[in-house]
Amino acid sequence: MPAWTRDAIAAMLDRLEDAYGQTPYRPRFDPMEELISCILSQHTSDTNSFPAFTRLRERFPDWGEMERAGAESVADCIRAAGLANQKARAIVGCLAEIRRRNSDYTLGPLRQLCDAAADRWLLSLPGVGPKTSAIVRCFAFGRPAIPVDTHVYRTSRRLGLLGPKVDEVLAHRVLRQKVRAADAFRFHTLLIQHGRNVCRAPKPRCAQCNVQDRCRTFGKLAVE
Repeated sequence: MPAWTRDAIAAMLDRLEDAYGQTPYRPRFDPMEELISCILSQHTSDTNSFPAFTRLRERFPDWGEMERAGAESVADCIRAAGLANQKARAIVGCLAEIRRRNSDYTLGPLRQLCDAAADRWLLSLPGVGPKTSAIVRCFAFGRPAIPVDTHVYRTSRRLGLLGPKVDEVLAHRVLRQKVRAADAFRFHTLLIQHGRNVCRAPKPRCAQCNVQDRCRTFGKLAVE
């Protein structure tokens, strides 16, 4: 099977767009809100994390008030998101560190950094890992980052874009090196759609896959 060059990946994405259409880029939140909502979403579903984020912002519309309230008060607002105490400590810690570095509750200075430097800056915050950093850079700043969720990771491995020893943390760097900067956002969104609709975890619908000829595991999985 031919190697996965950047041109081959772009051609694969073109075919997935034939099936799912294009997803226009639209910032979801401002950078601070994106960061805090990402921390809330860790290890839980959007169904639980987004309502918890809404409650948190209603209770603490001012970031300074949220930091001063402390982790215990924040945790009381976000119980439904799971791991409330851990996430509350990370949120309050992030707010304190951002205020210390930028003299305000803002991520605006990251706009002046290259993407690699912005990634390092975010990763140095409490509770921020590669996925959270990638989401903030992608959705709040329009940077060419590829957030690797369970669907992106699974489909990338099945397609042969990731080797068997590449975990979800390393996958962020590996995929970003393989995918053109201009294709990063659509790679993320299309592989999520493909993972949800066709390349599903327990029962992949391989017969419905329009990139099956490029898949390293086609014919080797239990399929519908």
